[in-house]
Amino acid sequence: MLADAPAQSEVFAGNRAIGAIALTVAAGADGSRRQRVHEEGAWRVRFPNIARGDALEAVVVNTAGGMTGGDRCDLDMAVGPGAKLTVTTAAAEKIYRSLGPDTDIRVKLDVGSGGALAWLPQETILFDRTRLRRSIDADLAPDASLLLAEGVVFGRSAMGEKLTRGHFFDRWQVRRGGVLIFAESLRLHGAIAEQLDQRAVAGGAVAIASVLKVPADDATVAAVRAKESEFAGEVGVSAWNGLALARLVAPDGAALHRDLIAVLSAFGNMPLPRLWLN
Repeated sequence: MLADAPAQSEVFAGNRAIGAIALTVAAGADGSRRQRVHEEGAWRVRFPNIARGDALEAVVVNTAGGMTGGDRCDLDMAVGPGAKLTVTTAAAEKIYRSLGPDTDIRVKLDVGSGGALAWLPQETILFDRTRLRRSIDADLAPDASLLLAEGVVFGRSAMGEKLTRGHFFDRWQVRRGGVLIFAESLRLHGAIAEQLDQRAVAGGAVAIASVLKVPADDATVAAVRAKESEFAGEVGVSAWNGLALARLVAPDGAALHRDLIAVLSAFGNMPLPRLWLN
C-alpha cells in the first residue's frame, strides 16, 4: 500500500452525502412568503402553491433518493411573526443499510409570535441493518402554534422486505417561550423486529407515528376519537398542559398513512399538503 494512500475511513467519509436546508418565512400583505432560502448538497425545497391563501407550502426534496450510514442532513425552518408555513416531503424518505456509521438528521424549527408551523413530512422507511439518529428541536413563541408529525415504517412489507436488526434513535424537544414543554426519546437497538413484536412496544405492528399539537385541549382529543371507526391500526390520544399527543401503530405503511391523514385532519387548523392526498 502506498504511504500516502488515504485510510479506508477517510475515503468512506469523503463519499458521504452532507446536505442542509435553511428556510425563513415572513408574513406580508399578500400572505406568507419565503424570505431566505439556503440549499446545500442534494437537498432542495420547492414551493408548489405559493399563492395558496395566507399560508406557504414547502416541499423538501432529497435528490439523492435516500440516505445511508454516514450521511447527514440539517433542516432549519424559521417562521416569522404572523407567518404560516406547512412543510412536507416529496416522497417517503428511505434510510438504507449502514456499514457502521449513523445516518444523522437534525431538524430545527422556530416559530415567532402569532406564527404557525405544520411539520408534516411523509413517512420515513427504514431498511434492514439501518442506523438512524434523528433530533427535532422546536422553539415557539408563547402564542405560536405547532403541528408536528413523524411516521416510521420498519421495512417495506408490501415488497416482502423486513427489518430484523438495526438502530433507531429519535429525540424531540419543544420549548414555548423558552420553557421546555415536551421532551421524549425513542431508542430501538439490535433485534428491532423482536422488540416491535412485544405488546408493550408495537404488538407486532411495523409502522408507528407520533403527532403533537401545540396549543391543544380536550376538544382536540375528542375530534380524533370521533374518527375511531376510520382507523386501520391503533390510535391513542391525550391532552395535558395545553398540548395534545397522538400515538399510532399500524400493520403496514399504507395503513399508517391513512390513519395519519385522519388524525391530522382532526388535529390541524391548516390544510393538509396536496402530496399527502395523492
